[in-house]
Amino acid sequence: MRLGTPERLELDYFKVNREGWRFIAIFAVVTLLLFWLWEPLGWLGVLATVWCVFFFRDPDRVTPIRDGIVVAPADGIVVQVTDAPPPPELDMGDAPLPRISIFLNVFDVHVNRMPCDGRIVRTHYRPGKFVNAALDKASVDNERMALRVEPDFQKPDFQTGQGDMAVVQIAGLVARRIILWSNQGDQLLAGQRFGMIRFGSRTDLYLPPGTSPLVIPGQRMIGGETVVADLASSEAPRAGVSR
Repeated sequence: MRLGTPERLELDYFKVNREGWRFIAIFAVVTLLLFWLWEPLGWLGVLATVWCVFFFRDPDRVTPIRDGIVVAPADGIVVQVTDAPPPPELDMGDAPLPRISIFLNVFDVHVNRMPCDGRIVRTHYRPGKFVNAALDKASVDNERMALRVEPDFQKPDFQTGQGDMAVVQIAGLVARRIILWSNQGDQLLAGQRFGMIRFGSRTDLYLPPGTSPLVIPGQRMIGGETVVADLASSEAPRAGVSR
């Protein structure tokens, strides 16, 4: 079976992240117990186990590579594109930055990916509430893990600095665990996995000042693939319509 064949792509879609195996095992054991108690309950357990496998899927992604390109850090729906101050714990100042907020429901892939080549220069965990992650106040009130990212582009004009970015993992109404696999000081590539959130959640991306987001509210994101901004472009912010 060769890379890129339909069979390989189907298998890759259901690739499961290592964080999920113990939950899948727990769901499976409970399902067996439910079958022993009463068969109809067992079939409900089967459905729950299948959903658990589906939730923890972690397919590979094809990340576009070019200086200036910024990709979505998460799967999900863009719920807001606005200007907002970055989390104060990242020491990025009080000036509003372009922010793209992506809501992940319980059926989305919950693995987070780097928006560009860069170094994680600061991480900070802040406990908080668990209100609906689709609400705007979730960015301020909810439990979160914030990362400050220093972009690393090859062209000299980018190396002079376009400004740092921030990626914020935000717990939601159902989510109770934010997982970070990378550490402060790590150098990662665009699209590389750095963490995940269990279960429904939100991911905010703060872009350098003056950057025009290339996505609109209601648009579906594919983490590590969808281009959300281009630091090399002077294109105006995009508008869109649902059809």
